[in-house]
Amino acid sequence: MVRTRLTPDAVIAAAAALADDDGLAAVTLSALARRLGVQTPSLYTHVRDHDAVLDGITALALTELAGRVSAAIAGRAGGAALEAFAAAHRAYARESPGRWQALQRRAGAAAVRSPGARELVELTGAVLRGYPVPEADHVHAIRLLGSAINGFLALERIGSFDHSQPEPEVSWDKMVAVLDATLRSWPAS
Repeated sequence: MVRTRLTPDAVIAAAAALADDDGLAAVTLSALARRLGVQTPSLYTHVRDHDAVLDGITALALTELAGRVSAAIAGRAGGAALEAFAAAHRAYARESPGRWQALQRRAGAAAVRSPGARELVELTGAVLRGYPVPEADHVHAIRLLGSAINGFLALERIGSFDHSQPEPEVSWDKMVAVLDATLRSWPAS
């Protein structure tokens, strides 16, 4: 195995790849060291501990997701922006399942304050500006969107929709339409 030049970014990238390949639970310091072809103690020069590795994956995922959302919603507003926003989340969850799992955990302060987290919040706010949702209620609307999108994707990932009709795609489209209608008729504060 060719040894990767270790840097904090290289360690996190390898951890993210491991998470995508084997699931977030498989990301241990020993498994990561094996993947990188080094001894476990060598990792401590680049990452503080296991929690720092997980937060690094979360921050990386936030940055990647923000980039996808930004590209998806560019030039769109209202329902079109919401559809693109939701589709970007769904595509990311499917293409990077371990990184997506990292977004479904309680993140540490470094991940929460990361540039990717800030950008994703700003992009979600941009989507909400296409609706009559008062700025003071954006946190509630963001929580609604996150709950619906993340909940659907979590259930889809574990196969909860595999045993009934219609296909999940139909339910996904209905959910996004209901979210759009809800945001369009947001109650006054």
